[in-house]
Amino acid sequence: MEKELIIRSSSENVDFALLKDGKLIELQKDEDSNDFSVGDVFIAKIRKAVPGLNAAFVNVGYEKDAFLHYHDLGPKLPSLLKFTKRVSAGRLKDFSLKDFPFEKDIEKDGKIADVLKSNQSLLVQIVKEPISTKGPRISSELSIAGRYIVLVPFSNRISISQKIEDREEKDRLKRLVKSITPPGFGIIVRTVAQGRKVAELDKDLQNLLGRWTAMCKKLHKAHHPSKVLGEMNKASSILRDIFNDTFTSIYVDDEELFIQIKDYVQEIAPKKESIVKLYQSKIPIFEKFGIERQIKTSFGKTVSMAKGAYLVIEHTEALHVIDVNSGNRSNKASNQEDTALEVNLIAATEMARQLRLRDMGGIIVVDFIDMTNSENRQKLFNHLRDEMKDDRAKHKILPPSKFGLIQITRQRVRPEMNIKTREENPNGLNGSEIEAPIGLVQRITQDLERLLKKDYKKLTLNTHPFIAAFLTKGFPSIRSKWFFEHKKWVKVLPRDAYTYLEYHFFDKNGNQLK
Repeated sequence: MEKELIIRSSSENVDFALLKDGKLIELQKDEDSNDFSVGDVFIAKIRKAVPGLNAAFVNVGYEKDAFLHYHDLGPKLPSLLKFTKRVSAGRLKDFSLKDFPFEKDIEKDGKIADVLKSNQSLLVQIVKEPISTKGPRISSELSIAGRYIVLVPFSNRISISQKIEDREEKDRLKRLVKSITPPGFGIIVRTVAQGRKVAELDKDLQNLLGRWTAMCKKLHKAHHPSKVLGEMNKASSILRDIFNDTFTSIYVDDEELFIQIKDYVQEIAPKKESIVKLYQSKIPIFEKFGIERQIKTSFGKTVSMAKGAYLVIEHTEALHVIDVNSGNRSNKASNQEDTALEVNLIAATEMARQLRLRDMGGIIVVDFIDMTNSENRQKLFNHLRDEMKDDRAKHKILPPSKFGLIQITRQRVRPEMNIKTREENPNGLNGSEIEAPIGLVQRITQDLERLLKKDYKKLTLNTHPFIAAFLTKGFPSIRSKWFFEHKKWVKVLPRDAYTYLEYHFFDKNGNQLK
């Protein structure tokens, strides 16, 4: 199994594509405009407590107030409030918590109005980004994530990732972490810490304590509300969370970002530094690795799969519905049950990929093809669980019902990745979404004739693959007709990233012509 991370940088955002054996399994965007990312810490103002919801609405500087439920306060809320007040006022200069007197924990099932008041200042962390009409979901139980551990202020617990199953390794990690953890802080040991030495864990811990101290220093003069601790840049945070020995290459098309990522990989995995490469070809990076084509074929309402089967994915406000169809597989197997099992297993693999790719969250209902054999239903359930093991989002899968339905809940912490794959009819007929290249070719021909009058020696036309095929197919093709008429050969290059109506001419030096 080979994993590649392809990073495309532009002036507005950075796109990250994770490939597994050449197939796109994750796509993320880092937008400059996103000031409310999961993990960001804010000094915020309590707007009002709502006893009926046992929650409070909190001003974090977003257009909609953030939502803070009582169960997200954390037991050490009084200690956090006291610490925040003292640091903000400049009365507390030591941020280590070793001599800080902790207050009594709040009740597990208490009332929000008993512990929070309007206009009170509070440190909170984004746990769910603004989605649709809702503001961010926040917590006052802070945590700062590192490569191997997560630092939890105002805690004394040491927890080990449940994905580490080896009992001896769990005990070893617990002993090591206990020996280096400072008073007043708790530690969560991440899965990637397995087999690591105490020096590596301590280095990670010191880095996190440094970030905690830097945040506390900002509190004294911070405006309320404002961000006091930002999550590390998207490239580093993705590498921190998913990087492992199976990665074979990381390609970046921006030199500054390349240096940052190379430095970070050198820090977390020195032996893997050589896999970070600067991409410098004239062909766009997503084009080169076939990502644009995969995006176009993976984000539509209908998703084609192997052997003629396909998925239909519908989205509603409340849930997502996925329907599995056998397509032309119906007559290929010896009986209906075998066909159903084969298609369902293919669909389960593709569906697990689609959940990660689109970052679909909430309730997902999958209508698999009915199977009468209970062993086959169990085989499907086990296969789906295995396929979703690599999914970082928390999820729960219920066994198939007698109707062939499988229900899944998947953690939703940021807006779903949604890419439009159909385009408006250029004739604007009743909002239809069809495309015919004939009218566009007339415009291209007119532009070509205008450019040829300026006596350009070599011309290259970049256009959508469908249009490129339309121009070059058959004999005489449209391009051949251009040659016979103007005695100039035009090179036509298909570009997956272009929309149907987009095209550009370039001269022999690669300069775009207006």
